[in-house]
Amino acid sequence: MTEFYEKLVNAADKDHVKQNESMGKHTTFRVGGPAACFVTPSDGKELAAVIALCRREKVPYFILGNGSNLLVGDRGFDGVIISMADFSVCRADEKTGLLRAGAGVLLSKISQEACRASLTGFEFAGGIPGTLGGAAAMNAGAYGHEIGEVLHSVRVLTLSGEELELPASRLELGYRKSCIIPNEYVVLEAEIRLEPGDQESIRNRMNDLASRRREKQPLEYPSAGSTFKRPEGYFAGKLIEEAGLRGFSLGGAQVSEKHCGFVINKEQATASDVIALCEEVKRRVFESSGVKLEMEVKTLGMF
Repeated sequence: MTEFYEKLVNAADKDHVKQNESMGKHTTFRVGGPAACFVTPSDGKELAAVIALCRREKVPYFILGNGSNLLVGDRGFDGVIISMADFSVCRADEKTGLLRAGAGVLLSKISQEACRASLTGFEFAGGIPGTLGGAAAMNAGAYGHEIGEVLHSVRVLTLSGEELELPASRLELGYRKSCIIPNEYVVLEAEIRLEPGDQESIRNRMNDLASRRREKQPLEYPSAGSTFKRPEGYFAGKLIEEAGLRGFSLGGAQVSEKHCGFVINKEQATASDVIALCEEVKRRVFESSGVKLEMEVKTLGMF
């Protein structure tokens, strides 16, 4: 990668590029080996240059938000991780009800900004441990609501390096999916449409949801949130519990005793521990119920 690294620092500011960066520092599971190169572009132009270089040199790359839905293998990723952390603008317009934020902004920060501007409709998303870019691409949701309900438009970078502003109606939003990932678009920023509301009521709703999360979810342990997609007609956590897997562990990974839909890093788990546990959960759930669980968490790199 030495020759490629030299090309990479010509495409991006050298201060924005690291080598052999531990992915355990950049995922909420707190596991994962090193990325050969780790880049934090400052704007769309630099991002486009890095992606164009990777494609030209046939080097794999991955777009990273908060690392909250990602499991990186213990042997790392022999490619380029592109962090969207510097796409961090977040501003609300109280008059129009529109809030515009960069792809790297945490949903918790957006909910706080919406509250500050007395705008309601985003309270449900405040506890989702991800960034706006990933949330838009996956149509993330919680408490019976999805990002697609409030998404007004998304600005994306295409594979050709063109920037497009797409209205939500063109995103083909569905359960945990959109056209963004299959088209290999990269979200740069998005606009959310909210409604005027009472600031105290908004804050009370946010506090209530936060209290419910602390009570029902294992927030005290590293995890990637809900580990499995919701099977049609079922709930993954209930299926896992009915299979007798509450508290089941392999190595340092465990099915949470508080919420069976969460696989947690209980005791210095490795990525191999986590993936082995998930495979065993899938096997036993299918054995007991006939339902095939599908991972919601993405895997990347060498295990």
